[in-house]
Amino acid sequence: MKPVPHATSLRRAPVQRRSAERLTRILDACADLLDEVGYDALSTRAVAQRAAVPIGSVYRFFGNKRQMADALAQRNLERYSERVTQRLRQAGGDGGWRTAMDAVLDEYLEMKRTAPGFSLVDFGNQIPVGARHTEPNHRVADRLTELLSGYLDREPDEGLRRVFLVAVETADTLVHLAFRVAPEGDERIIEEAREMLRAYLARALD
Repeated sequence: MKPVPHATSLRRAPVQRRSAERLTRILDACADLLDEVGYDALSTRAVAQRAAVPIGSVYRFFGNKRQMADALAQRNLERYSERVTQRLRQAGGDGGWRTAMDAVLDEYLEMKRTAPGFSLVDFGNQIPVGARHTEPNHRVADRLTELLSGYLDREPDEGLRRVFLVAVETADTLVHLAFRVAPEGDERIIEEAREMLRAYLARALD
């Protein structure tokens, strides 16, 4: 798996395998430390020490910790896209948009519960902590439009993108609520979110 495909926050993209592996270690260390100390206490020096690389290797790729967090968010989106794609491939085209919606929501929940650093960074919308910028959700909606249009046999037009953007914004808000209520996500709130998404998507996609 590529460590950070198309990562615009990189100062320099890795060319050799050794450099790519070093970048992966840096991002893995960043994710672990985000869980342990939070974003405010995160430092490039601590990441270098955890990754067992010289501090210069960190600065080769990133000018500061914000760029590191941005690259981690981009890697999260790539990995999420791969997970959703794999789920849909296994489904073999059965179930239409309902199967696609379950894959999109379930894989997000799984990463929320298990991926290091994801609770703070996810796809980029919580750094600084508590920030709720819209741009990352637009990025996710664009990616879902790209991934799902063929599966749903729909044109990847502005209308489909708008449907996914509304669904992503709704799911984002309700999933964050579920994880504020319970550490692993309150199942009752998650089921309410699932039913709400089904009702909206049925009107938009049936």
